[in-house]
Amino acid sequence: MNDFFEEFVRAAPRVGEGLWITVLATVLGAAAALVVAFTLGLPSCSPRRAVRAPARLAVEFLRGTSLYVQLFWLFFALPVLGFRLEPLACGVLALGLNHGAYGAEVVRGAVGAVPHSQREAAIALGMGPWLRMRRIVLPQAVVLMIPPFGNLLIQLLKATPLLSLITISDLTFQLDQLRSATGDTSTAYLTLLLMYFALAALLSSGMKALESVAANRLGRSTNGGEA
Repeated sequence: MNDFFEEFVRAAPRVGEGLWITVLATVLGAAAALVVAFTLGLPSCSPRRAVRAPARLAVEFLRGTSLYVQLFWLFFALPVLGFRLEPLACGVLALGLNHGAYGAEVVRGAVGAVPHSQREAAIALGMGPWLRMRRIVLPQAVVLMIPPFGNLLIQLLKATPLLSLITISDLTFQLDQLRSATGDTSTAYLTLLLMYFALAALLSSGMKALESVAANRLGRSTNGGEA
């Protein structure tokens, strides 16, 4: 164990680079997932089948196929078709598409959970569909989205070790290099577990703070009651 931590200290710059890549992939993947979630989630709420059906098909396809396969397809198969992306771009795109599809279900459920009376009141005030969505529905739905989005963010973080399979020197890759160099498998992976746990705890705290801010802006407490 002492040999491992001595090597860990010597390799601290490389571990720091791997940590940065993991955080960067998580942030960029989350941003891409958020775009996908709203791009597919809002049309999924449409009463028009021509709008709803393609969005539902895309969601089911992305949810029903493995992130592992999606990642490998983007990295290995896409260049065969004449499109080549950098490894990190492939990773971010795969994370965004896969988790964005699950996020689309969160968007659809949250929008559907806004009381119908709120929509009726907006219609009575003469608001059109997009104005109702922007001024009435989305501000309330976003508060409902944040907790499940927080769970998806943690899941996305936990999926980032797959990026080491496409030549990305992330945190998992760097700790695995240390494991190989020292032969101390248990300590290396325990250290990796603790580092991912710390990252997840930070993300969870951040999302809880964001939920509290969003709820307070609507005059609610985070337990669903009035503030």
